[in-house]
Amino acid sequence: MSGTASVFSQSFFHGTRADLKAGDAIIVGRPSNFTEGRPLSWVYFAATLDAAIWGAELAVGDGRERIYVVEPTGPIEDDPNVTDKKFPGNPTLSYRSRDPLRVIGEVTNWQGHAPERLQQMKDGLARLKAEGADIIID
Repeated sequence: MSGTASVFSQSFFHGTRADLKAGDAIIVGRPSNFTEGRPLSWVYFAATLDAAIWGAELAVGDGRERIYVVEPTGPIEDDPNVTDKKFPGNPTLSYRSRDPLRVIGEVTNWQGHAPERLQQMKDGLARLKAEGADIIID
């Protein structure tokens, strides 16, 4: 059964405000969804829908919050911004890659976090920015 898809295949998600469609590529060299600044040399994604929901809810910009099912096209590694700083052992299943992510489809039926929880997260990010600690390990 080698090489065939199965119901046990891992799904990966990318939360953003970008308007993408199946077949599009999410590539390195784009600014972060969360901070203003230099383009990133990695693309970030997760194997949990909750992590992708945070990505969509916290993404900068005016576009609609979106979550895409994505497929890595090359090697992946744990995202050190989450695994080393906040959640040792990677329980959020957050990853990054230098190779593009291929958009497979969009998750359209998802529920965001409670408004007060979202505001707490935004306040925390604003505090990090004010302290100059909103650094992405890229």
